[in-house]
Formats: sequence, C-alpha cells, structure tokens
Amino acid sequence: MVHLASVPSDKTLEDSNDKRLKNIKFPEPDEDEVTASVYGSRFAAQELPKNEMPEHEMPKEVAYRLIKDDLSLDGNPVLNLASFVTTYMEEEVEKLMAEALPKNFIDYEEYPQTADIQNRCVSMIARMFNAPTHIHAKEGEKDKNGDEIKDGGEAMGTSTVGSSEAIVLGTLAMKRVWKNKVLEEERKKLEKQGKKGEKVEIPHNRKPNIVMSSAVQVCWEKAARYLDVEERYVNCDKERYVIDPQKAVDLVDENTIGICAIVGTTYTGEYEDVKAINDLLVKNNIDCPIHVDAASGGFVAPFVVPELEWDFRLEKVISINVSGHKYGLVYPGVGWIVWRTSKFLPQELVFNINYLGADQASFTLNFSKGASQVIGQYYQLIRLGKHGYRSIMANLTRTADYLAACLKQLGFIIMSKGQGQGLPLVAFRLDPKSNHHYDEFAIAHQLRERGWIVPAYTMAPEAQDLKLLRVVVREDFSRSRCDTLVADMKMACETLQAMDSKEKVEEHKE
Repeated sequence: MVHLASVPSDKTLEDSNDKRLKNIKFPEPDEDEVTASVYGSRFAAQELPKNEMPEHEMPKEVAYRLIKDDLSLDGNPVLNLASFVTTYMEEEVEKLMAEALPKNFIDYEEYPQTADIQNRCVSMIARMFNAPTHIHAKEGEKDKNGDEIKDGGEAMGTSTVGSSEAIVLGTLAMKRVWKNKVLEEERKKLEKQGKKGEKVEIPHNRKPNIVMSSAVQVCWEKAARYLDVEERYVNCDKERYVIDPQKAVDLVDENTIGICAIVGTTYTGEYEDVKAINDLLVKNNIDCPIHVDAASGGFVAPFVVPELEWDFRLEKVISINVSGHKYGLVYPGVGWIVWRTSKFLPQELVFNINYLGADQASFTLNFSKGASQVIGQYYQLIRLGKHGYRSIMANLTRTADYLAACLKQLGFIIMSKGQGQGLPLVAFRLDPKSNHHYDEFAIAHQLRERGWIVPAYTMAPEAQDLKLLRVVVREDFSRSRCDTLVADMKMACETLQAMDSKEKVEEHKE
C-alpha cells in the first residue's frame, strides 16, 4: 500500500503552533554568525578576549580558527631540540587517548579497568627496574637459594603527572621513614629514663637533609624547600659534571634522609655512578637510602646498557622515578615512581577514601587527573614491547653518535658521553682556542631563524663559566633531519664568522 500524505493548509499550521511561544521574544541571530566566513565575521575584526570572559558566545568554527591562528606563533614541537618531552605518537594511540579524555583517573570505582591498566604499567616498569618479587616473603626469611631476604613485602608504585610530582612523593616518603626512625630512637631513650608513655618529639637539633649533585633538575630544589629538607650539594667542576660518589657519602650524617643519584643528567645526559655510591654505603655500613632520579634515563638504560647496575639490583636503592612522557614515549604529562618494598612507603602517607563509591588508597599530590596518558603508556608498553623499545633507543643512540661526530668535525668540543654511556643527546661547546667573537648563545639565536630551538645555557654551579649547547635526540629525530640540522649549524657558524671578521669588527667599532 502506498502511503499518501496530505498537505496541511496555512490555517491548520497556524492553529497547530504553540500559542505560548508567541509571547516569548527570541533575539534575531547576527547575520555574520550564520552566513559569513570566519574572516568575514565581526569576530575577525575584534581583539581576542584576554582579561575578561566575553558577554556573548561565538560560533565554534570561529573560536577554533582564531585560537589556532594565535597558537601558530608557537614554535614547532618537532624542531624543539631543547625538550626531552615526546612529540610523536601513533594515530591509534592518539585515538585511544582522545576517547579517554572525559575519564577522571582517580575515580577507580567508575573506571576500574583504567585503574587496572595503571597497575599493569607499575608492574611492568617495576620489573624493568629489577624490583624484588619475593611475593609475600617477610624480611629475614630465606629465599630459594638459602640467602636471607632483606626486602620483605611487595614493590609498590603509582602514576604521577610527571617526575616532579614523583620526586616530591619520593622525598616525602624518605623524610617520613627518617622521622619514624628518629622518633623510635627517642622513644627508646625515654623508656631507658623511665619516662615511658611521654610524648615523643623530634629534637630541635635534628634537621633532615638530602645529598645530591649541583646538576640536579630544579624539581629537586623545589622538593627540598617545600618539604623543609636541607639541601647538601656535591658541586660539579670543569672536569666532572656528575656527582662524586666519595664526596656524596662524606656528606651523609644521622640526619640524611637519602642520596639522590641521577641516571641521565639534564646538562650532559651522563649517568651518575649509582653502584659506586651504593658500594661505599655498604662498605662503610652506613644506613642511608638512595633514590634514583631516572626521569630521562629510566627507559633508555635498561635497553641500551642492560648490564649497567643502577636500579633495584643495588640494595641501597629504595625508590626510582621515571618520566613516561620523555623516553617512555608518551605525550606529557605522565610519570611513575616505584618503591623497592612497602616498608619504604609509610602507611600514614597513604590516604584511604570511599566517597567515590568504593574504598581506595591514594598517595598523590593532586586528586583529579586525566586517564589518557596512563592509557597511552600502556599502549606503548604492549605495542612496542622490549624489542621495540630496544630498537628505538638503539637508533636514537646511533643518531646521537652520528651528530656528535659531525659537530666534532665542525670544530665543537663534545661534552656528553657517546656509545650508549649516557642519554641519546649531544652537549657541545665552542673550542676556546678558536678565539671566536661570538658564543653559544649567538649560535642558538642564529638557529632560531631556521626554526630550530637548540638551548644554550651555562653549566651547574661551580662550573657556570662553561657555556654549552644541547641537542636532545628524540624518537622523531631521524638521520635525515639530523643532516638538515648539521647543515644549518654549519651555515649559522659561517654567518657568525663572517660577521666576526676583522674588517666587520673594525667597521662596527667606527
């Protein structure tokens, strides 16, 4: 049967309209809101709101285009060779991360699978760092080889928004362990004096301190000052850019909460000798833990130099942080921290809540955060696997060595380690014997004209007279792009050299 439709008359339509709507006055749409192009609209002729929220809305297409135009003045992330932060991920993982944008990671009851994905990541990363896996073993028990177990309980870990948060949490845990130890000592003293039951307090002359290299990233200074911990620095010099193990151990006293050792320094990418620090502490029977800041090197060293002992294979290493958004190959920001066993994470620092619908433990500085980066990390771990990470890190190391060789040919002095003995980066400086009138900062400025962001900076305290440049080799820095950078570097030096010729200098003086 064919369905026939009748055409209603004007009178029928008028009667069918809701009469209540006639009493409501609707503003007429602005003509350019519905007909004009973005640049033909009135919004294109106005300044973008900067200080106060506008009274009226604007079309989504206009808002998108105007903000996109504003952001076009930013540098190109791919050409930003100053940053360790990941600038490339596959489309599939980008889609997964975009789909997870509405998820609040902290809501474990609502998103239990996402919470479980974090747990999987923690387990994988902890095992990559050789965390003890004596499940349910107690300290003092014997392992399968008959040796006494020194690390009772399971390894613990959590995700963070980056290594800065992870370092604050690690410092906080070390300080609380030290505090509990001092309180226990004071309690025993009171018992010996027959004052059992009296309130136990930290003596006024006991102030916690932490030992670290002067080449630490600024987040360590923040952590120490925010948590009221004295900073004790082992200064770099013009010959040594990392911590001196013996000097570090010499600074340890009864109030030292721990030693920070860096696997991949910000300045030159060098790995500090964690094993030497550990061995000195063991040899001298010093009860002092080590926290390893592996923000940059935590995803590099296990695949490039797996024989290097810097992680939980060393008995004094009690916690490690790593940035997932650096060589973990995830967009910012995600970080991780792992504790050797639960005894190094005092329970009084862990908060138990139930107001999101279920009992859950929390040890973070912030509460709400997105789930996308954690999901992105899990994707990379299972997508690449150990072989994939090993292949990428090997390629980055080869590219860094190639770049170092090219820069050396151009007359630069290479300050970073090659052959996988440090991060895949190249730190370099001008040869002072060449008597250039320009410096590293002039080269960095010249490279900006070609779009490259290559940082020029001074060395750590006590070696700050040294100026250097640094190129971070990331996943998307291919050999071809490296050749382009070398060509532009050569051109920049030639341009500056021409400007510094004797005739030009004399002309400028006149």
